[in-house]
Amino acid sequence: MLEIIYQDQYMVAINKPHGLLVHRSSIAADAEEFALQMVRDQIGKTVYPVHRLDRKTSGILVFALNSRVAAKLKTILEDTVTQKNYIAIVRGFFPDSIELDYALTNDRGKTQDAITQFKTIKRSELPIPFGKFSTSRYSLIEAWPKTGRMHQIRKHLNHLRHPIIGDRPHGCNKQNRLFKERWNMTTMLLHARQLNLLHPVTKEPLILKAKPFEEFDRMLHDLGFTG
Repeated sequence: MLEIIYQDQYMVAINKPHGLLVHRSSIAADAEEFALQMVRDQIGKTVYPVHRLDRKTSGILVFALNSRVAAKLKTILEDTVTQKNYIAIVRGFFPDSIELDYALTNDRGKTQDAITQFKTIKRSELPIPFGKFSTSRYSLIEAWPKTGRMHQIRKHLNHLRHPIIGDRPHGCNKQNRLFKERWNMTTMLLHARQLNLLHPVTKEPLILKAKPFEEFDRMLHDLGFTG
């Protein structure tokens, strides 16, 4: 059963697990389960996707319950007033805060403006030698994408040389190998934690929140971010 974090007669929002596709895709022929079908079967109603969340990313995923609301939600989610908050664990000591304005090129070769605001929540240094360094450094950060480009947060963090742990292909293969060997961890540590938006029908403010999953919590503990 998927965790439903909000539902009314117009829309439903779930906490999507890592590794679950939003809908069927030709680029992931191995997948047998999809969020769209699972939500539909769970609530017994047709649902309409209104935004995407990477397969490897967990967190808030919204569906409309009719096509008219779907169109409204798509517009709302693209509005700059809507705030999307993510958390991630990245390599190295991240800056206190930074806003990156760095255009990205999509799979069709089109270059688009992309802006993301970042802020460090906490840093951690472990006595684990890595490469030429005697310790390993990590940061727990927040991200607010101001635009909605594919893999935007992942690509921006890679550009800043602070890739997300567990990310492939935009991460650090050596770090990913370390996490697999030392912690048996292969999950990408990116989670859509909060979504602030206006309700598509009532226009009332909605604040949707989704807790990280067990694997993310385990790494928060093991890397020293809790307590």
